[in-house]
Amino acid sequence: MHIQTVLGPVAPSEIGFTLPAEHFYTQSWEYAGHTSYLLEDDDVLAEEIAAFQKQDGSCIVDDTPPSIGRKPERLLQLSRRTGLHLVMGCGWSTREFVPPEDRLERRSVADIATQLTDEIEHGVGNTGIKPGVVGEFGPERSFISPLEERFHRAISRACRKTGIALITHSWKSDVGLDQLDLFDEEGVDLSRVAIGHLQTHPILDYWLKVVERGAYALIDNIGIRMGRYEERIIGLIRELIDRGYEQQVLLSHDMGQDDELRYYGGRGYTYLAEIFLPQMRDAGIAESTIKAITIDNPRHLLAMPD
Repeated sequence: MHIQTVLGPVAPSEIGFTLPAEHFYTQSWEYAGHTSYLLEDDDVLAEEIAAFQKQDGSCIVDDTPPSIGRKPERLLQLSRRTGLHLVMGCGWSTREFVPPEDRLERRSVADIATQLTDEIEHGVGNTGIKPGVVGEFGPERSFISPLEERFHRAISRACRKTGIALITHSWKSDVGLDQLDLFDEEGVDLSRVAIGHLQTHPILDYWLKVVERGAYALIDNIGIRMGRYEERIIGLIRELIDRGYEQQVLLSHDMGQDDELRYYGGRGYTYLAEIFLPQMRDAGIAESTIKAITIDNPRHLLAMPD
């Protein structure tokens, strides 16, 4: 087994504390017609990564598909510069961000799956830089549109062929269960799937249905809302742990704009280690469980067959 980073494959044991859902260079807000401040300054990013590494940070997953701004060569240079393990995403985001030139609505599921599989196996274009995860991708709203169903099925088939992990987008609803239904129909091993943004629908029954089916519960907006809301999220995480699902919990920040960085007064990549994990400890969550969530679980999700 190996984890595919932008610098090449590494043994899972080489990966330590990991943020499994972040975004570098994403332009999704720009595409949607909003004003945004992009993570474009590599000098600032290198400083932010250094702060994360001082907190024993080892790996960040950039689950930014090409349709919303993925930049493979810059990720490669950033990894070389900082020594951080960087895992790159692939695929398509939501219906809103499918480039017209990809013509997904006119192509067969098999054809789309072949394109994605080729990139996973051989790298992006002639760069040789290979993705290590598909994502993030999912429904734009609380249901899966026909076009989104098409690329969900194509991604499923690429996953079955390559063993790559899937990180999904599911926003303010239980649409993650519909995603799992599609993956199940396509024969995907659901232990290769992380259903994202669960904190936007903080309902215990929903979270339990996700983990009961074998998928990961990805809570990936850590620090975006604090106070009582964050206490509630920790309570839900504690419920999953108490019910025996500690091996299916993942935590990240889902940052994608520069005003979220410490340099500009935001959370930075250290919020999880500096603020949230101590709150989990105060809530009685054992250190061994925190290690499993921040180190072991990302390793298991990202590990691909040789």
